[in-house]
This record gives sequence, C-alpha cells and structure tokens, in this order.
Amino acid sequence: MPILYAGVDMEFSERVLLLRVGKFKESDLWIRFLSPTRGVLTAFAFGGSRSRRRFIGCLDIFNEVCIKAVSSGHGAYLALCEGVLIKGVPRLRSDPPRLGIAANCAAFLQTFGVTIDGAQAAYFLFHQTLQLLEEEESLPGLLPFFFRARLVFDQGYALETRQCMLCGKLFQQEKAYLFLKDGLFFCHACSSLQLGQRLALSVQALEALGKTHVMPPVSWGKLQLVPSVARECARVIDGFIQYHVGIHWENGHFVRH
Repeated sequence: MPILYAGVDMEFSERVLLLRVGKFKESDLWIRFLSPTRGVLTAFAFGGSRSRRRFIGCLDIFNEVCIKAVSSGHGAYLALCEGVLIKGVPRLRSDPPRLGIAANCAAFLQTFGVTIDGAQAAYFLFHQTLQLLEEEESLPGLLPFFFRARLVFDQGYALETRQCMLCGKLFQQEKAYLFLKDGLFFCHACSSLQLGQRLALSVQALEALGKTHVMPPVSWGKLQLVPSVARECARVIDGFIQYHVGIHWENGHFVRH
C-alpha cells in the first residue's frame, strides 16, 4: 500500500506525470504522480480500472494527464475524480530498453523525494526526459546518470566544475579531483593538501558534467562521450550522490540511508 499524503488543498486540478499505477481492491487503482506545484503525491482512483467516462485511457505510467483531485474530509487520503489524457508515450512503453530507463529515473525521483519548493524543477526535468525517450532516435548512454545528477543539482546539491575551490584555477588542461567528504573539486596542486577519498575527473568529463547543469535534457544526446570519459562521469555522479544524498542501488532498488 502506498504512503498517502494529507497536506494538499481540498480540491485542485492540474497537469501531472504518472509515475506508478497499482491495483487496490477489485476495480480501484492507486496512482503515484508528480505535480509541478506539489511534488510527488499518491491518490486513489476509485473504479479507475473500469471507468469509461472519468478516466478515458489515461491511467498508464508516464502519461501526462490533467487530473481533478479532492482530499477526504479529514485529509486521510487523496482521490482522483477524473483525468484527461494530454500526452501519452506509446513508443517508450513498447520499447523495453527505453521503458527501463524511464522506470529507473522515476524510481530515483521517488526515492530522492521532491519538496514543494523543488517540484517545478523536478517536473520540468522528468517531462523533458520522457520527451527525449519518446522522440529522439539516439539516446545518451549516460541518460540515467545525467538524470540523477541534474535532479540533485536542481534540488540544492550543485557541484562547481569550472574551477578549483581553493586557489580558483580554471580547469582547462588538467584533471580535477573531487573530494567526496567536501563535495568540492580541487586542482592537482591543491588536492595534495586535502585529506579523504578523492575521485579524478578529466577535463572532458568535467565539461560534460558541467553541461548537465544547464542543458535541457532533450539536448543531452549531443554529449558524445568516449567510454573512458563516460565511466569517469558515472563514477563521480554515483559517488557524490551516495555520499551526500545517501542513495545507492541495492538488490534492484534505490535505497536511501
């Protein structure tokens, strides 16, 4: 059974992105969705698996749907009154690799959690990622990693990738070193003055990581990385998120400690 959410308006209507859909009793469904103003919420769609009037072909994962929702009298749960399909993702759902990427991104988003303050940025990011998966022929190999990095950057865990955080030297021709304890990059000379676990990153990998801060996800396909640079990016992104956010992949799931 999903966790319910009681801190919302008594009634609201808006566009949302569906993250998960599950069955509750014989004909009822529970829906987890991402709202651009309220973050991740869970609601019941009573009669949702049978209704041909209130939820016409819209209650499928990763659809963009305009919903009307109301909370119960005591705010114990949220119920969907109706839904109208705005945009579906038929190609994504029929392509297992693309579907797997979308599911991985959605799982991380739900494990991370999205506050009301960060809801709009998270909605834009996931909406653009779904658009990329649905419409683009070529996908960046690091798409799930870029998604995770951008989500945590947007939610206040940004990395400075342009210059050494001690001497201010710009990273132009030499490797930089990320010290996980501090979440800061240092140049080669300044890194010798620091203690703790560090990860090296080439100029090419630094540039790619920096671009994920500012490029819209639909443009990430332009970041063509050689395998060695891609491995550097993946290692730094996962290391930073595990150390500072507390999320890692365990037994087929994202886990937060």
